[in-house]
Amino acid sequence: MIVRERIHWTRMLFAWHGSVLPRILPQLLVITGFSFVVLFLQSTRYGRLFAVSPTIFTLIGISLAIFVGFCNTASYDRYWEGRKLWGSLVNETRSLVRETMAWMPGLSPEDQQHFARLNAAFAWALNDELRKKDSKNLQRLLSPAEMDAIEKKYFKPVAILDLMANWLAVKHREGLIDSMQLSATDKRLSVMSEIVGGCERILNTPLPFAYHVLLHRVVYIYCFLLPFGLLEVLHWMMPFLVMFISYTFISLDAIVDDIGEPFGEAANDLALNSICRTIEYSVFEQTGVAQAPLQQPTSHFID
Repeated sequence: MIVRERIHWTRMLFAWHGSVLPRILPQLLVITGFSFVVLFLQSTRYGRLFAVSPTIFTLIGISLAIFVGFCNTASYDRYWEGRKLWGSLVNETRSLVRETMAWMPGLSPEDQQHFARLNAAFAWALNDELRKKDSKNLQRLLSPAEMDAIEKKYFKPVAILDLMANWLAVKHREGLIDSMQLSATDKRLSVMSEIVGGCERILNTPLPFAYHVLLHRVVYIYCFLLPFGLLEVLHWMMPFLVMFISYTFISLDAIVDDIGEPFGEAANDLALNSICRTIEYSVFEQTGVAQAPLQQPTSHFID
């Protein structure tokens, strides 16, 4: 994820990292080259065959801009909902550890740290599930017995929630927490379970494929036909304006793909690793475990 302060507008014009330009540059070069071919053919005896009224492209461009804006809004809604869910997870883990420590003053430091590790492991397990990868963070945070208990589970975040619920039930039987307090902490676990479900909903329900196909087709057909509409009006300036207009529409098409899947590891996706490190540092700090300070990013990319 790109996190950076606003830079001077002249530097912003040449910002490369985090821009979709590297991905769409080949398409822009092809369209611009095609525009020069159309411009060259105008000078032949068949040049008049290539002239098309620009009014048609104005009407299509307005409709296309509205549809691109709709798809971009729908993609950003998915991105922002994912960020809100992970923001809620930060709050819930902190509150759960705080309540556990406050309601169980007789809890040993080892038990406090064990419960903090379960909270951190839950965040990393959700991260791994959403990104469909295996990391070593669970082995680092969980005991061998706990790893054996969740090793064969497909939904590891849910399995870790079960471990947390069982741990609280044991403490209840030991008399360290009463029934009302246990019920309150169980509600925290239910909220965390809802966060898992919300993230899975975003992951498993992408934007309808028909939207992507229609947007992609119309954008590229429009960009390849645009030289014919601007040829008689702009002459030798036509390829450069076609390149600029194509950059606008193709970039928005690429951004829709980018932010519509917020849990990936691209530059514009959510910084899930950074959020997990924040959760881990925070809950360990609450239990008095010394950790290295959170590192400030050395570049503009955080993940």
